[in-house]
Amino acid sequence: MGIVAGLDSAPDFTRIVVCDTDTGAVLRQGYAQHPIQGADGGRPSDVDPQAWLLSLGEAAGGGLLEGVQAIGVSAQANALVPLDAQGNTVRPAMTGGDKRAQAAAADLVDAFGGREAWAQAVGCVPGAGQPVTKLRWMARSEPENAARTAALLQAHDWLVWQLLGRPARRTTDRGGASGTGYWAAATGGYRPDLVELALGHQAVLPEVIGPADAAGTTPEGLLISAGTGETMAAAFGLGIGLGDAVVSLGASGSVMAVHPEALVDQYGMITSLADATGMHLPVVTTLNAVRALRGTAELLGLPDLESLSDLAMKSTPGAHGLVLLPYLEGERTPNLPHTAGTLAGLRRESMKPEHLARAAFEGMLCGLGDALDVLRGRGVEVRRVFLLGPAAELPAVQSAAPALFGAQVVVVQPADYAAIGAARQAAWALGVSQGVLDPRTPPVWQGPVAQVLDPGEDLAVGQAVRQQYVSVREQTHPGAFRP
Repeated sequence: MGIVAGLDSAPDFTRIVVCDTDTGAVLRQGYAQHPIQGADGGRPSDVDPQAWLLSLGEAAGGGLLEGVQAIGVSAQANALVPLDAQGNTVRPAMTGGDKRAQAAAADLVDAFGGREAWAQAVGCVPGAGQPVTKLRWMARSEPENAARTAALLQAHDWLVWQLLGRPARRTTDRGGASGTGYWAAATGGYRPDLVELALGHQAVLPEVIGPADAAGTTPEGLLISAGTGETMAAAFGLGIGLGDAVVSLGASGSVMAVHPEALVDQYGMITSLADATGMHLPVVTTLNAVRALRGTAELLGLPDLESLSDLAMKSTPGAHGLVLLPYLEGERTPNLPHTAGTLAGLRRESMKPEHLARAAFEGMLCGLGDALDVLRGRGVEVRRVFLLGPAAELPAVQSAAPALFGAQVVVVQPADYAAIGAARQAAWALGVSQGVLDPRTPPVWQGPVAQVLDPGEDLAVGQAVRQQYVSVREQTHPGAFRP
């Protein structure tokens, strides 16, 4: 069929991959930092979206896109671009977690009747990062900007619209829409009443098109696919399907899996997103993953996580009875926002650095195991767990994860999976437009290079460690965890 490109506009950079449409092999790559910087040298919460276009142009330099027939766009989740009636930005895009909006999130939850009401309505409970919450913050803090806001886009919607020359029709996809807080994955429809509740009035929302649909064609004849959020694009780039879960090890952790239907969770632990294929992508988040490892390394005076891993490998499964509940920043799963971490099982023989190091790894993985159990408890099948993030390479993680998760663990080589997923979407839309692909079946691309780890004979030992952890969690926080 030819070649296609996938563009991932992450919070800090744009990355572009050019792929073979038949195999997905990456042929060329481009990269550029966004020309943005916060006042303190960090990442700003407000970003002029033109910065995304500038880095896109730089990343695509040197003829990178020569011969490309279609482009897919992936972009950071939760970035809200408010437009006026003429299509101009009312204010800079609001990006990231945006802690300014925490009070607005609580305000919205109460205004609509509580967490369960939100979960039933749109499959998630508003948090500080979501577009619906940012609308509420803007209405309270910048009423003039709120009054001028006539239309709403997210980052990938805005980029697709710009690439197409700002046509009258604005589009999005199910994946991106499902993260807004005003589109319900279960019904596949917007909730304009929630936009009005947050913003104070209605706004024009982009048309939600299908996973294999084209958003349009550029004046030069380049097909642009629907685009999607970074999380959905990465899942599509990895090629995960039914029976697969993805565990991401960042400072906080997340667990997501493919499921044929939307899950409504009355406790708000599950965020019910849509994926980039027409399926659903329930997500459960923990606040403490690698931050628990870094904290332990600092406590033990170790310079890095590799040293912590080496030390942990000198201990044995169960860490001689030492159990760490790693709730260092409070926790979302279980919902314990104001709690602290707990170290239990201290005995003379367990008070050694290697056992504390082991307990940190086991505590982190058991916390993510709790998140997996939330999904399993709702009927989500988990046969394989894809493990993402630099910490996935640590021997202490790889040795313990399969038995603690009770599943085969796949550790993939680092790659630009969001950009690859965007390119795969472009290939799908191109194939459908040419009549050579089915709109219900995405192209089959080669899977990621990966190391596969099986629990094997360690499964029983791992489940005993999980039970040790669960016992301490239930004694310390009885009834807090509801799988």
